[in-house]
Amino acid sequence: MNNNVLGLHHITAIANLAQRNYDFYTNVLGLRMVKKTVNFDDPGTYHFYYGDEKGNAGTILTFFPWEGIGKGKNGAGMATEIAYSIPDGAVEFWQERFGKNNVLTGDAVERFGEVYYPFLDPDGLSLSIVVPKENDKRVGWTTAEIDQNNATKGFHNSTLTLRELEPTAKVLTDLLDYDQIAQEGNRFRFKSKNIDSANIIDILVDQNAARGINTAGTNHHIAFRVKNDEDQLALREKIMSAGLQITPQIDRDYFHSLYFREPGGVLFEIATENPGFDVDEPLAELGNSLKLPKQYEAQRTAIEKVLPILK
Repeated sequence: MNNNVLGLHHITAIANLAQRNYDFYTNVLGLRMVKKTVNFDDPGTYHFYYGDEKGNAGTILTFFPWEGIGKGKNGAGMATEIAYSIPDGAVEFWQERFGKNNVLTGDAVERFGEVYYPFLDPDGLSLSIVVPKENDKRVGWTTAEIDQNNATKGFHNSTLTLRELEPTAKVLTDLLDYDQIAQEGNRFRFKSKNIDSANIIDILVDQNAARGINTAGTNHHIAFRVKNDEDQLALREKIMSAGLQITPQIDRDYFHSLYFREPGGVLFEIATENPGFDVDEPLAELGNSLKLPKQYEAQRTAIEKVLPILK
């Protein structure tokens, strides 16, 4: 049954130094800062949102940069890799750019007929670029150094590392409307037919994987996309009926959220498309100024004194 899940909405990770994180994702990767706000639960910490021009679902990588938090470690029960889609012919450009900017890279690896080129961000977050087998029609954000022939288009897929397959696979297929489409060794690929991009989840099964350390350089959670509140709340009922604990709807200003932990331990979010990132600033000015949740606006002066100054 179609549960109206439209692939990935966003992925949230943890960083250490805010300035270093900002420089890497805007200058090196060339993503747009679409929203500069604060952590709802810790307003003394930034919450950065990077994406395409509008911050479309499936392009949004967000960070909590907790200064001095220390390096984390990938492990079981975590989303352990993010792959960005790039245009055909852009691999050499990115290899040269990574070399020029001293980005740590790994050896290319082929998975399911696609070649992945891994690299790490300054905190050690595992990323990769890939030219998808199927044409990605999305339009990437361009900069003075990165044109449309080379700009990243958004997420291609994310990998979950788990000790067993079946419980999480059942959540993906029965609740989130993914289909298992392929297997290579201990890697299993799931794909949503409801959307044509940012629609792939890989599960890497490692029965001996240790639990990770969820600090800098690791992913905090992954969010799946639904069109609106009606679809979200209907999905909430299905998730509860499956015996999983899930939060009430939470207003995140730019989308509405539900959170639940799937059986393998990964924190999943269900996020709506509405109301969008231009609800509190014009499209042309996204990410230029600090936007605070309304409950913190009265504390703006104190909060701004605590947050690191971005250059």
